[in-house]
Formats: sequence, C-alpha cells, structure tokens
Amino acid sequence: MNFELTEDQILIREMIKDFAQNEIKPRAKSLEESHEFPEDLLKKLADLGILGMSIPTKYGGIKTDTLSLMITLEEISRTLPSLSVIISVHCSLFSYAILKFGTEQQKEKYLPKAATGELLGAFALTEPGAGSDIQGLNTKAEKIGDVYVLNGTKAWVTTGSDALAYIIFAYTETQQGEKRLSAFIVKKDFPGLRISKIEEKMGLHASVTSEIVLEDCHVPVENLLGEEGKGAAVALHCLDGSRIGIAAQSVGLSQRALDEAAKYAKQREAFGKPIAQFQAIQFMIADMATLIESARLLTYRASDLLDKGHPFSKEAAMAKLYASEAANKIAYLALQIHGGYGYSKEFAVEQLYRDARVLTLYEGTSEIQRLVISRHLLRE
Repeated sequence: MNFELTEDQILIREMIKDFAQNEIKPRAKSLEESHEFPEDLLKKLADLGILGMSIPTKYGGIKTDTLSLMITLEEISRTLPSLSVIISVHCSLFSYAILKFGTEQQKEKYLPKAATGELLGAFALTEPGAGSDIQGLNTKAEKIGDVYVLNGTKAWVTTGSDALAYIIFAYTETQQGEKRLSAFIVKKDFPGLRISKIEEKMGLHASVTSEIVLEDCHVPVENLLGEEGKGAAVALHCLDGSRIGIAAQSVGLSQRALDEAAKYAKQREAFGKPIAQFQAIQFMIADMATLIESARLLTYRASDLLDKGHPFSKEAAMAKLYASEAANKIAYLALQIHGGYGYSKEFAVEQLYRDARVLTLYEGTSEIQRLVISRHLLRE
C-alpha cells in the first residue's frame, strides 16, 4: 500500500494552503460574525478551478481525482469550515449528481456554468418532517403534459438562498398508486419556488442554510434527473460520495483545533512553566493527533476506493462516522486546553467547537452511518 500523495496532489494541497492563509484567514472571523456568504472567495476559488474539480474538461472543469478534492476540502476547512461545506455540496452532490445520472443535454447545459461558479448548486432532500427516512418525504411531483408540478417544502438546504439551481427530490405516483422518489434539476427562477426562511444556526454561520417552498413549481420534463421513480438510487449514491467530503471537512477542522491547542499550550504558563510541559496536556495532544491521523487515513481510503471504481459505501460511512465524532472530541479537548479563554470568542477554538457539532448530523447522523456499516457487514 502506498500512503504517499502524488506530486499533483501535493501541489494542489500547497496551492490551497497558500490561498487559505492569504485570502481566507484574514476574513474568516468577520464572515462568521456577520453571517456573510463568501461569494467573492467562491469566485476566486472558481478561477483556480476548484468548483470544477468533479467536472471533466469536456464540460469546462478540471476533473481531478476524489482524493485531490478531499485534500482541498480539508485545507479550506482548517481556515473556514463554512466555505468547505459549500464547496463540498456544490462538487460532491450537485455537480456529481448531474455528471453521474444526467443526460448529455443536462451535462452540457449545467456543468460548464457549475465549473466556473456562474451556477452554484445545492441539494434538497430533507424535509421538516423527514430526513434519513426518505419514505417519509412528502414533496410530490405530478406530470402534467410537458412539465412536472412540484409541491412541498425542503428543509436544511445548504446554500439554499444563494444557489441558482438545486437537485430536488419528490415523489411521483405510478398507475397503481405506488409512490416512487424521483430527482429533478430545478433552477431558482422557476415559477413556484421561493426561499421561505433562513435558519439561525449554532455554527457554520458563513454557510447559509434555508428552507425552500415549492408551490405548483413547474419543472420541464427534460429536467428529470435519471429515470422517473429511481430517485432513491440517485440520492443514496450521491450521499455516499458526499460523506467523504464531510469526513475531509472534519479532518481539516480537527487539524486546526490541534494547531490552536498546541500553540496555546506552549504560550500559556501555570505554576512557573508552559502548560505544554504538563503530562495531562501532553496526553490530550497525543490523543488529538492520533484521532486525526486515523480519521485522515479512513477518509483517504474511501476516496481511493471511489476513484478506483470499487464499492465504497461502507468505507465512506466509516470515514464520516469516525472523522465527525473525532472532530467533536478534538474540539472539546482543544477548548479544555485553553481553559476559560476557550469559552471566549476571542479565541478560534470557540468557533471550532460550535462548527464541529453539526458534523455528526448532516449527510446522515452517526446513527445512520452505523446502520449503513452494520448492514454491509451483515451482508458480507
């Protein structure tokens, strides 16, 4: 097994690290405090080709391997986790879904604009009364002539108010009255779609999360993504891939928390010496570093399987489960090392502690990941 990054992957990592330090870090705190969407940073990242990393050159992207995208998400998350999840949704859910399941016409229409950032994408599956239980979704799509008419409400849509197009899931009915989930590419300017509210969240304030209401929203039949009634397969496959992105986001946040904790421990003195010299602090730092390396390897392993075309659903769930729970523990330890100062907004770990909490919730809770993993193991 080769654990070394390729020359191209190293170059991408260094490029993003420089961008994060020079462009993102100086503005990260103000963006979070003002809840401002980082539109200008996304434009600069698009100019670097980052928004097209999952899109082939045929459609205007740069199509790197999955691991390169995960390294990018990890490095951005070290500075601004909110920005990392925006890019992850755009690349791993919106663009990937169209590339994997779209018609040639759909790819030619949407992917070039997605690659340049002209069209920022989102993914709308969850509803106020149903998330992981897709059988409990209530949004309906009725085919009338050359359009589908969608009615329902989508909740917790990352980038919902700032995206210009969405992958939206709704139930269609067969002649026998059976409900089957279907996926649609829905543009923001389609009649009948409106943003109903913006969520006030605990963390990730620069990532805007919104609710979308569909009231007789007319969607052309050519915007059906994949086959009618096969939307569940679209959703589950795309979520498998996006979970690796959340794992990468978790690793980046964890690395920043460790960096901040180690720096503070060497500066802060107690009983006449830096607290880094106390065994209790050293053990915390050792545990944090070990958790990060384990999470990183699980994330890279899942990425490698996806790139090689091997089954990766179980490994993606393992990476997401472990990395997200590790991030919460690491953020807790980093704050603990800071003592009372960690509770102050003056220090970065306060924000990291809040941002980490959602990692075990979106793209499937930790409990859902355990179900995915156990079901794969019991089938083997």
